[in-house]
Amino acid sequence: MNPRPVLARLLPRTLSGRIMLILVLGLLMAQGVSLLLHLHERSALMAAGHLHPGLSALEALPLRFIWHVSLTLGIVLGVALVAMRWATRPLGQLAHAAKAFAHDLNTPALPEEGPAEVRSAAEAFNFMQQRIRQLVTERNRALAAVSHDLRTPLTRMRLRAELIDDPALQARLNADIDAMQVMVNSVLAYFRGLEDQEAAQAIDMEALLFSLVEDEQALGRPVRLRERAPGAPPLGPLVGRLSLLRRAVANLIDNAAAHAPQVTVAIEAEPGHLNLVVEDNGPGIPPEQLDRVLEPYVRLDPARSMGRGGVGLGLAITRDAMACHGGQLRLENRSGGGLRAVLRLPLLGSGRNLQR
Repeated sequence: MNPRPVLARLLPRTLSGRIMLILVLGLLMAQGVSLLLHLHERSALMAAGHLHPGLSALEALPLRFIWHVSLTLGIVLGVALVAMRWATRPLGQLAHAAKAFAHDLNTPALPEEGPAEVRSAAEAFNFMQQRIRQLVTERNRALAAVSHDLRTPLTRMRLRAELIDDPALQARLNADIDAMQVMVNSVLAYFRGLEDQEAAQAIDMEALLFSLVEDEQALGRPVRLRERAPGAPPLGPLVGRLSLLRRAVANLIDNAAAHAPQVTVAIEAEPGHLNLVVEDNGPGIPPEQLDRVLEPYVRLDPARSMGRGGVGLGLAITRDAMACHGGQLRLENRSGGGLRAVLRLPLLGSGRNLQR
């Protein structure tokens, strides 16, 4: 049996706990050495006749030595506990800042204070945050320029296509122009979506789903809403960015409606979380591809072609929107056929809400 995993399980998980363990072990070793020296001194006193040889070891130990050991241990533990909490607090702030930065690029910089090592880590984090923010800003400017530059030639191409006498050729050109427009808009929406500065607000998810299903049905798509059971407990408050959540759910519904004859949308509550479920009775996804389809620009088969009106960014946008809200997107094949997509979102007060 390898003792290494056993030792790893016995060690404290936190840095402060491990440092405390080192201090306690060092203190116990020091007190053990002191006890050995005292016992050696007691043996010398007994040999000289200053102590009765029939005394037990505990009776020969002076009471003040026992008090000395107990007080020293208690004081060192108390001081070490306060010191460790004070010394490791900046590390906790660094971890919190890193999580907040994953949700919001505009989080404030870390205070560069504390021990030299902590200050160095805070400076490195702030520099990284500034560089990433600059790169994102430059990327947005480049995308805005590309978008502006592409719209003009696309408009000219559409106008010139109207001058073509051949209706079949004109239709093919307009279809190509529409496909290019979809690509441009999809890529821009993907890069721009998570940087939206929309403020977080309380959202009625039942009303949001009802609105989305109504829009889909107005377009003639086979989407229905499965209502909650009568007497079901009320849903807890959900705080998030309305447009981002709406886009995430709409992407799932659009993707399901494009590949299945029937789509069902439902909302399920569980302690601390809210699940938005989109189910279809389509062909599903091969199990080994369930994680891969969440990556940008991934398209699994020819059926998911440009004629469907997408470039493989819908699920990636939805996944990133869930990460922004502290939730997750889970895909799984249904036992009776089809795909089940679940958006799992934390409710207000569950400790993993949207950080703004």
